[in-house]
Amino acid sequence: MIEYQAIILAQRTINPYIKQTALYQSQYLSKLCNGGVFLKLENQQITNSFKIRGAYNKLLNLTPEEKQKGVITASSGNHAQAVAVVATQLNIPAKIIVPINTPINKLEKIRQFPITLELFGNNYDESENYALMQAKKLDLTYVSAYNDKFIIAGQGTIGLEILFNLPSITDILVPLGGGGLLAGIAIAAKNISPKIKIYGIQTEACPAFYESLKAGKIVDVKMKDSIADGMYGGIEKGSITFDIIKELVDEVFVVKEKAIRKSIALLWSEDNIVAEGAAASAITPILENKKSFKNRTVVSVITGGNIDSTLFDKVIQEFR
Repeated sequence: MIEYQAIILAQRTINPYIKQTALYQSQYLSKLCNGGVFLKLENQQITNSFKIRGAYNKLLNLTPEEKQKGVITASSGNHAQAVAVVATQLNIPAKIIVPINTPINKLEKIRQFPITLELFGNNYDESENYALMQAKKLDLTYVSAYNDKFIIAGQGTIGLEILFNLPSITDILVPLGGGGLLAGIAIAAKNISPKIKIYGIQTEACPAFYESLKAGKIVDVKMKDSIADGMYGGIEKGSITFDIIKELVDEVFVVKEKAIRKSIALLWSEDNIVAEGAAASAITPILENKKSFKNRTVVSVITGGNIDSTLFDKVIQEFR
């Protein structure tokens, strides 16, 4: 288990580099469930995603030798962009592997930086396996998007910010892919307020963590195309996130793709918030189970806003 103190230390490490994002109350969602619903706006973070937190904490903690040799990572987009930004700022050579179907808007943002970008694999799992092999072959430090104590601690700083600004919080809803964000927030929140309820959200197109928790071990699942590419992919065998989430997270919801699309449209129409698919999933349980959150004080973590503009316009039109 990663210690709570590691998240406190991470906050001190990365605070000079990141934004402390807003905690915004959604009047629409609050009224819908007769409670208080707040949105943690990580879509307004540097690179428009929470991933920059973990990237800074990991790369700032590398040894001088590791910094000189360089890093390699695999990502569906947001983590890759974060590593590119941080590596560039810290003058660390970086090689980034992304799946061949990575959204164009994310590729364009990654290419703005002086890193080596390689497209490999039809999905995140294939990219990750290739990157891990390349890390050994080229003697580079692999920067996991989730399976790393520094990454988890960096993402956990979101939990510290939420509880500092809203001590009365009763529930936190967090999109779930490999589990770095959910694990970090759960450690932070449960240490500050043990009675708080922590929920993960996965799409039915890729319920890898949900099925693994049900099986009691990390398992492979058949994946379908998803609008929530930010939480797409399986879990690395032996990932430290699994036991943390198994111990600290109260429940994992699996939501339908159509419900995620509706959530994207609703965040825009009611709160003028641009959220990518994974981020929008954080409000879907409220829309589908509003009675469960009655008289509760809830935070949904809006993890990112890097959605292709054409796709975004299409989704908005679907629900007009």
